[in-house]
Amino acid sequence: MDFLDSYHLWADAHAFYDSTLIPGSAGLNDPLAAQTVAWDQRLAEETPNGRLLRHNTLFDALNGSGKLHLLHVTHALEEISEQGVLYPSGGCLVGSIYCAPLTATAQGLRMHNLASYILTKEAPAFLSKLGLTDRTPTPLIFEIDIPPQAYRGLAGIDYLRLGQIHLQIYSHLEYLLSKSERHRLEETVVGRVKNSAAFLATASAVAYQGAHVEAELFLRQLDETIPRLPILGYVYFEAIAEYLMLHSTSRHTRRLAELGELNNWLYKEMLFASFPTMAGKFDLAKFRPRPDQLAALLQRVDATIDVVDASTYLVERISHLVAARLFTPGEIPEAWHHTRWEFDALATQLGPLLGHLIHRELRTFGRYPDFYFYFYFDQYKALQAWNYWNHMDIIAPFNGTMPKGEIGINPAYPNLDYRVWRAEQDDAGHLHPAEELSLTIAPRLVDIKYTLMRNNQWTAAAPSAA
Repeated sequence: MDFLDSYHLWADAHAFYDSTLIPGSAGLNDPLAAQTVAWDQRLAEETPNGRLLRHNTLFDALNGSGKLHLLHVTHALEEISEQGVLYPSGGCLVGSIYCAPLTATAQGLRMHNLASYILTKEAPAFLSKLGLTDRTPTPLIFEIDIPPQAYRGLAGIDYLRLGQIHLQIYSHLEYLLSKSERHRLEETVVGRVKNSAAFLATASAVAYQGAHVEAELFLRQLDETIPRLPILGYVYFEAIAEYLMLHSTSRHTRRLAELGELNNWLYKEMLFASFPTMAGKFDLAKFRPRPDQLAALLQRVDATIDVVDASTYLVERISHLVAARLFTPGEIPEAWHHTRWEFDALATQLGPLLGHLIHRELRTFGRYPDFYFYFYFDQYKALQAWNYWNHMDIIAPFNGTMPKGEIGINPAYPNLDYRVWRAEQDDAGHLHPAEELSLTIAPRLVDIKYTLMRNNQWTAAAPSAA
């Protein structure tokens, strides 16, 4: 893959929040272009908290000049300090040091509500769940000097848009697999799609034809399909999280909105209330709230939510996201009963979906899944992301599915100027630098099994993990 091919794919994988009024040439051939614009307007202008999609503390921090303050939470400070190196991790930020914003005040550094949830609730719960009573989550403050050439736009990486990139990486590195392994892998993902055609056809009909489908039937069909198409668990989660954050009118949500923040506690509480076993094994492919319990779950999380409206919204939004993120851009799938269930034929119309499935399948595939998934796939993907970010002078990529507050540090940015402190929290919840640390950010992925939110091998000797 040459730079131009990679550049276009990575540009398309980003959401540019500051350019919604600029018409794009892609829209000329995109059957979903008008619908996408309508959704952007609906979310921003017709929801109680829609203004936060354009005006929020995350964007204020990225648009500022001078210094950027970020919080990173680690469970392995001793190991990190001994090695003096901090490695980025994969996940929704591809290959970044996962952080959340901090705001400088006269009383100290105020944590974004996402940061406070991770530090005070999520990370301690993970450690407690795994019986690691000798470890405590440690807050680290990163102070980054923003260089004058840094990109001033708002370009966030949307991991749901990475499917075509995954497929391209597989096509370029497929010969690391044997012929029989390639055949088995391709037959596996084709079989998954073939046996999920009923749901894909339903979502397609809603998205492209405006078909009306009862929410109960749609959500039941979605629930049955997620085990075959794990990426749908991520789509489902993001759609519910989006609805909660934009439609909540609770006192807590209103207070955070006044600070310029979307309420991350809503989806966090929903996730761990419905799937408490995800502690230490964070995996949205297993996000499957039972359709008959969804209304009660949403009400338990936030009593201000209209559960009937939420169900109708989810049918329309999930269908749009399936078509926009999992179908090949510009392509409308043909009649499903005419589909040729062969890998190359499917790649033409469902390339992003195949890419997501391959990326997922390689986690447990073949002789050495760690090699296939981590060493050859995600590290290669991270190199491409770093190359694009450096070309754009993006030093702090953020999660572009929605500006929740998830932000990373580009570990490969040349001459990145930063300082790191171990932080302490005062009684009012503000953070203060306690001890400056001599740490180097290295542009090499750590295996996700060693990271705080997805750690499956806590007893193993772990490298310094982001």
